[in-house]
Amino acid sequence: MKKTTALAAALALSSTFGAIPAHAQQKFITIGTGGVTGVYYAAGGAICRLINKDRAQHGLRCSVESTGGSVYNVNTIKGGELDFGVAQSDVQFNAIKGLAQFADGGPVADLRAVFSIHPEPLTILSRKEARITKFEDFKGKRFNVGNPGSGQRATMDMLLPALGMSTADFSLVSELKPDEHSAALCDNKIDGFAYVVGHPAANIQDPTTTCGAKLVSVTGAGVDKLVADHPYFAHVSIPGGLYANNPDPTKTFGVVASFVSSSKVPADTVYTLVKAVFENFEDFKKLHPAFANLEPKNMVKDGLSAPLHEGAVKYYKEKGWM
Repeated sequence: MKKTTALAAALALSSTFGAIPAHAQQKFITIGTGGVTGVYYAAGGAICRLINKDRAQHGLRCSVESTGGSVYNVNTIKGGELDFGVAQSDVQFNAIKGLAQFADGGPVADLRAVFSIHPEPLTILSRKEARITKFEDFKGKRFNVGNPGSGQRATMDMLLPALGMSTADFSLVSELKPDEHSAALCDNKIDGFAYVVGHPAANIQDPTTTCGAKLVSVTGAGVDKLVADHPYFAHVSIPGGLYANNPDPTKTFGVVASFVSSSKVPADTVYTLVKAVFENFEDFKKLHPAFANLEPKNMVKDGLSAPLHEGAVKYYKEKGWM
């Protein structure tokens, strides 16, 4: 009896799948993001949610992968292991030009821009007991420069020389991932950390609330020159009162989070993704506070150094944005 029932169930299941062949032909795409508490992961999740909502119609199924960040995502897209990824605008620039982190491997010629997302200030947080008022006060302190392959590490590698500093100026240099640096700060294992992130961010909210951590401004002639020399950077101010125990605005500089792919990813796949985001744009903006002020006309051009993917261009031309 049990064997008969099992056989009947199996036949029913196979006939069900036979009735909707589109499901058997589903294409799986993966988006590389960052740490699970960061905005990259939220952005990837938001995009996947909008794609998966209509997967029965277009046949795409989207999943998000937590990764080491911008540089990792670009390299993994280059290797064909990811279809899409989030990357800082400076990392995108370096990849297409074969500079900095990509100097050894040369330009990532297949890299394609899809759209930009939210602004990402370099955010420096310190223990309140460390009494840091400017970045240079971290000399002789314990500082987390970020994990290799992350956007914050790439930005720190540019900032330190611009300020006439190096990692040798710190008493301890750690390479913690974003999921680890907040706890390390509140546990008195480090005095400060760098994080390139859109705001508000849980990774900043937690230590400011839990242990009264302080935002530190990053300003001065060195920063001004860095912004002037690199078109993907801009001066940014983090609003006062956005985080507990930080009532005043924090001046810094930053990049833009960009969404990238490869020329090897089919145009119709990219077109479907872009359409899913912009046809549900108000819903997308509600999926994270960092997206609240996004405008499509800026997203199709700001911070994009790589050529736009042909699938994205097709949609933007249909909308009259190009």
